[in-house]
Amino acid sequence: MNLQRVMRSCAICLLFAASTAVCAGSARAEQTIVDASGRKVQIADTSRILSIGGDVTEILYALKADDKIIAIDSTSQFPGDALTKKANVGYLRALSAEGVLSTNPTLIIAASDAGPPPVVAVLKASSIPYVEVPDDKTPAGVAAKIRFIASVIGADAAGDALAKDVERDFSLLAEQRAKIAKPKRALFVLSVQNGRATIGGAGTSADAMIKLAGAQNAAAGAQGYKPMADEAGVELAPDAIVTMQHSRSGPPSDHIATVKALAASPALQNQRVIEMNGLYLLGFGPRCARAARELMTALYPELAHRRASNGK
Repeated sequence: MNLQRVMRSCAICLLFAASTAVCAGSARAEQTIVDASGRKVQIADTSRILSIGGDVTEILYALKADDKIIAIDSTSQFPGDALTKKANVGYLRALSAEGVLSTNPTLIIAASDAGPPPVVAVLKASSIPYVEVPDDKTPAGVAAKIRFIASVIGADAAGDALAKDVERDFSLLAEQRAKIAKPKRALFVLSVQNGRATIGGAGTSADAMIKLAGAQNAAAGAQGYKPMADEAGVELAPDAIVTMQHSRSGPPSDHIATVKALAASPALQNQRVIEMNGLYLLGFGPRCARAARELMTALYPELAHRRASNGK
């Protein structure tokens, strides 16, 4: 009799454990998150992800979730083969609702600047869960973005590990930045058309990256990306000019030299034009601290020489 009671008791325990496991699995498969816009989004299936935003795609790949990605946008240029392996729904800020929904995703994870707004509104109103990702362009913000995306796809442990690696990179960057005695003035040139430059002012990714690299933004008096007035070149007087890589022949200084307002700047007089990959420089993804360190080295080559000397 006692043996029967024990066996009955064990059977009840096993049934309870099994039902608990099923509930836990259901809770993990179906969750409600609050995205960057403050919306509550219910997620039930992460098997077919549409990733919109170069940083979003880069984080998903770093989390080893690329097998779940069925489509990306054209800014998703890292890893280099992503655009050749995944369907492309077009440019981040020029999406079409039909093009996005035709990929038949079960989940859309999108950067906060995806657009245009009417299309995003349609996508948010559809039956497909649309998650807007936070984009605080600070070291803490990058780590938080990684953990957020990881939580959305149920990869919390991997997200925490990746975020901690990134936090360590930023800590090392801060140590190097503290060694800069006299910050240089850097100017980010987004584009040049007909001899006129569009530059990156306060509140831009370029402004945040310049500061991370230990420099002052020469255009900090402007807000956002703005055309530079012809008379502003002398006032800005950048020690270095930072720009994105473009598919053109010749050194980057040739392109910038067409801007007459910058011709007499210390940057052009000393040939201090730094060209970097756009997503790497401005994406604020897992490689952000590395990009800032590379920019810092280009701005302050003496720091690299000092490290080399100390290592001998």
